Amino acid sequence: MSETRLRLAELLGSLSLCTDLVAGVSDEAGIRMAIIAAHLARAASATAAEASDAYYTALLRYIGCSGFAHEEALVGAGDDQALLAALEACDAADLRDVFGAVFTRLARTARARDRLLAIVKFLSDPNGYAKLAGAHCEQAGTLAHELGLGTGIARALTELYERWDGRGQPRGLTGAATCLAARIAQVANALEIHHRLAGPDAALALLRTRSGAQLDPELCELVPRCAPALFADLDAGDSWQAFLALEPTPVRAHAHPMLRDIARAFAHYVDLKSPFTLGHSQGVAALVERASETLQFDATTREHVVLAALLHDLGRASVPNGIWDKPGALSIAETERVRLHAYHSERVLRRSAVLQPVAEIVAVHHERLDGGGYHRHASAAELNAASRLLQAADVYHALIEDRAHRPARAAAAAAAVLADEVRAGRLDRASCDAVLQAAGHAATSGGVPLPDQLSEREAEVLVLLARGLSNQVIGQRLFISPKTVKNHVAHIYTKTGVKTRAAAALYAVSRGLVPRR
Repeated sequence: MSETRLRLAELLGSLSLCTDLVAGVSDEAGIRMAIIAAHLARAASATAAEASDAYYTALLRYIGCSGFAHEEALVGAGDDQALLAALEACDAADLRDVFGAVFTRLARTARARDRLLAIVKFLSDPNGYAKLAGAHCEQAGTLAHELGLGTGIARALTELYERWDGRGQPRGLTGAATCLAARIAQVANALEIHHRLAGPDAALALLRTRSGAQLDPELCELVPRCAPALFADLDAGDSWQAFLALEPTPVRAHAHPMLRDIARAFAHYVDLKSPFTLGHSQGVAALVERASETLQFDATTREHVVLAALLHDLGRASVPNGIWDKPGALSIAETERVRLHAYHSERVLRRSAVLQPVAEIVAVHHERLDGGGYHRHASAAELNAASRLLQAADVYHALIEDRAHRPARAAAAAAAVLADEVRAGRLDRASCDAVLQAAGHAATSGGVPLPDQLSEREAEVLVLLARGLSNQVIGQRLFISPKTVKNHVAHIYTKTGVKTRAAAALYAVSRGLVPRR
């Protein structure tokens, strides 16, 4: 694993689906903007470094959009995504354009009274757009550094709200004082939005009206020259393949250990969306990493489950903050939005081949052993040791954090909840014990010892052995090596006095260890 190299475009292209969700734009908006930026950089005879910076800046256009979501939701009748979507096609310096968008698109699905209040709130703060732009730019630049993207991309992401005519935010840069990568990404952003909303002719007409004002006029003039190939790639059935094929050379790749840094940056990105989730994903990952050692996961599985812990809540980006930050009970429709966030987490991660093993764990992090979870309603047999560990760690860490509808629970109370969940058959005992041990608690087993001083892991091995599985298959099920399984079997035989699989099966059944999840 450590010897492989990760293609950055594939990894960040997959994760950009999460940034699209936060911004309330259509799926693959970032990927399409990167396609446009690649064509435009080539037409502009940009250097290799400038072309690469433009491609990744366009791809991550919305990576600054989560940190101000709480404030945006307060203005937008609880729907931060709808607020951004309402403004996405506007020329921010054209008051008629902004007012038209606000009156026709802002909070359209809200009740009439809430919609009117949202409009009044937006219009009553003349510095609202500047605050939004400043927050987005600051966050984008910080996350670019965390992602190890280099100073060129970090700078470009902080200049995306600047304008050619100097009327932009947050610094009021004029003309070519804004770097080329940012100027290309600005054109790509405007072109992608209007191509998506109204088609290629309308998109080209829009560039003509904004040339020399919002957008670099020389870049706008280049677009018609590359438009046939550009629009062909945008309209192709597989934008993903076009996106990967158009990455400027040299293709960027990183050593595999860099994946943890990238995952951590996106954990920060999604946790920033609500004040109630700050640090949640990283806290879950810390518990999972310690607990996976207790459970003796092999190195590969340990890395996968830590990455899954960092990335498990990417789908939270699909839910407006008015739901996450609601102090009262959720409606049925709101509950369904929340339940779908696990699906969106899985969908984001599945796009990248390197993240697919992580997606398998993330997809079931809200499932339960009794079949009562969501979104797949998976059975216990479908939940492996890694997914069970993530479930336990996520529940515990959420309990010790404040939520909009309840205060944080004390650590002891959270541990008691896990013990209750184990007794009810919803969470896995060994996973909960490992999580609580990682958090400094006693195990959930409530003082009821296993027979003959068997450990939890030995009991798991015993049941699988009783079912006739080989050491190799048992190791695969429990994510431990066959050698470790062999050692456990030797300890089991010594402690129980049995010597054969048949005797082990009878022992397990007679002592109530079967059925055992």
